[in-house]
Amino acid sequence: MAKSASNSGPRGSVGLDLDGDFLSAVTVADGRIQSAVSSVLPDGVMQDGEVVDSDTLGHVLKEIFRAGALPRDVRLGVANQQIVVRQLELPRIEDDKDLEAAVRFQAAEAIAMPLNEVVLDFHRVGDGVDADGNPRTNVVVVAARESMIERLVEAVRFAGLRPVGIDLNAFALVRALASGARDDSARVYCHLGAITNLAIAVGSNCLFTRPLATRADDSGIVDGFALAEEIRLSIDFYLAQPETRPVREIVLSGPRASVDGLQEQLASATGLEVVAADPLGPFDRASLPAGEDPRRHTVALGLSLGAAA
Repeated sequence: MAKSASNSGPRGSVGLDLDGDFLSAVTVADGRIQSAVSSVLPDGVMQDGEVVDSDTLGHVLKEIFRAGALPRDVRLGVANQQIVVRQLELPRIEDDKDLEAAVRFQAAEAIAMPLNEVVLDFHRVGDGVDADGNPRTNVVVVAARESMIERLVEAVRFAGLRPVGIDLNAFALVRALASGARDDSARVYCHLGAITNLAIAVGSNCLFTRPLATRADDSGIVDGFALAEEIRLSIDFYLAQPETRPVREIVLSGPRASVDGLQEQLASATGLEVVAADPLGPFDRASLPAGEDPRRHTVALGLSLGAAA
């Protein structure tokens, strides 16, 4: 059964996280959480982060948003194997249109999917110089399989909702948790839900992300040593990219992050400091309904915060 924080009426846009096991919908306005709803999803609606039953999901969303009196504008999050994220280093380009053309040209080689089958977006993450002193621009490029996006949007529209933005769950995760993070080192953010989402960020800039193959067993226990190996591989891949910073620590979040001994296992296997995130970042968890698990709402919170970005 859904639980909702009280609110004074629909306004703003909702960050909507479809974890696979559950959905979370969060609205932020005036510097605080205005509403927060979560509900378990029926079996078979989602698989590995993708919508496989749009009709059922649409019916579930319609009921949840009606019962919670939530705004109809939604910002959607995605995380699955149909998404590719790459960091590109390009000659310094100031004009946005010229930069977009250069990104699309380079993406055709860097992304192993036909560009006419994907939704492509990018953002500038910094400028620098190469080894010869030539000015460079660094961008993060995201390509998502269009058919995957269409199934998600179909379900949302069936529920009478208006998708006003689509974001990576990893970007939302960093947005929710990176407040006050130092800019001179990288952090690994690892969100353990039905999908294990990994992001590596410097400050609030997410520079590398991928969903991990590591899964929990039937009792929800995550193998810390298998997870550590996936994290090590991800860090190695990140460090092979241009303009990287040393990784300082691992930040754990998500409903499956509180397993006894997990932090110690990861710290031992990786040699890095491992900390548990405050699941709502700087926001007061008192705004959530009694009995609601705040760890369900981290990604949805970050998606809602994207409305102000």
